[in-house]
Amino acid sequence: MLLTEFLSSGIASLESLYPTAEARSIMLMLCSHVLGTKSYTHILEPSFTIDSRRLPILQESLDRLVKGEPIQYVIGLTEFCGFTFKVNHDVLIPRPETELLCREAIKMVSRKKRMRGAYGKGAGPVRVLDLCTGSGNIAWTLALSVPGAVVVGVDISPEALAVASGQDFARELKDTGAIAPTFVQADILLDPPAGLGKFDVILSNPPYIMESEKKSLRRNVLEYEPARALFVTDEDPLVYYRAVAAWSLDLMAPDARCLTEINECLGPETRKVFTSAGFTDTEIIRDFYDRNRFIYYALK
Repeated sequence: MLLTEFLSSGIASLESLYPTAEARSIMLMLCSHVLGTKSYTHILEPSFTIDSRRLPILQESLDRLVKGEPIQYVIGLTEFCGFTFKVNHDVLIPRPETELLCREAIKMVSRKKRMRGAYGKGAGPVRVLDLCTGSGNIAWTLALSVPGAVVVGVDISPEALAVASGQDFARELKDTGAIAPTFVQADILLDPPAGLGKFDVILSNPPYIMESEKKSLRRNVLEYEPARALFVTDEDPLVYYRAVAAWSLDLMAPDARCLTEINECLGPETRKVFTSAGFTDTEIIRDFYDRNRFIYYALK
């Protein structure tokens, strides 16, 4: 079968689930992963023929896609902040919006690292805490982007922690001298475990989608991504933010800075959770769609 034929057939099969441009992007990702082709191979080489040994793999993958399974789970990989992460059904697929949180956090951590550089070798490393770490995408991004930072990721799910600790960045660690994150199992709705220490930057992306919002979500999210990492009840949608505030108060180093991703519909309400907890410096930050997306909070 020609690559052009498989792409055309696959795009047509996916158009009932996705806009045409997205269906095309998904098919190109699949072919790139299985065949090693580029996004332009079918254009520059219209006679490119798929190896018959690869066709069953492609067809099986396409069958999964047609059922609504996200391409990231089908190929087991996703891109985030320029890094390739392993993902499976035990973890959420990282969203582009969360990259904004990482960019801001990298600035925070880098600034603190520069300030400590004035103290020479006696200066301690900048310590970062990532609550509800999931795949570890935030934790690893910070660790690799600011070599020398000490990063700890926390999650309740042992399956998610297995994914996070199993990310393969051996080459990046060797090239940059970065320190691999440490991952800890804990329930943030309970008190922090002993021995975590204090942190200079605290980040989180907790569950925040209300049950009533399910009807607005795509099938590929509802049926395939882990519900407990996504949803909260309408009766208490801010339960995790109260927990994040409590953990932060307990684990913040002096002059610590914090960021958390939020439900865009609950910006002012979420901010009030942090001001009520005693954080005197808070700000709602908007994303590239001009939606409420993060809250910055600090004690001063």
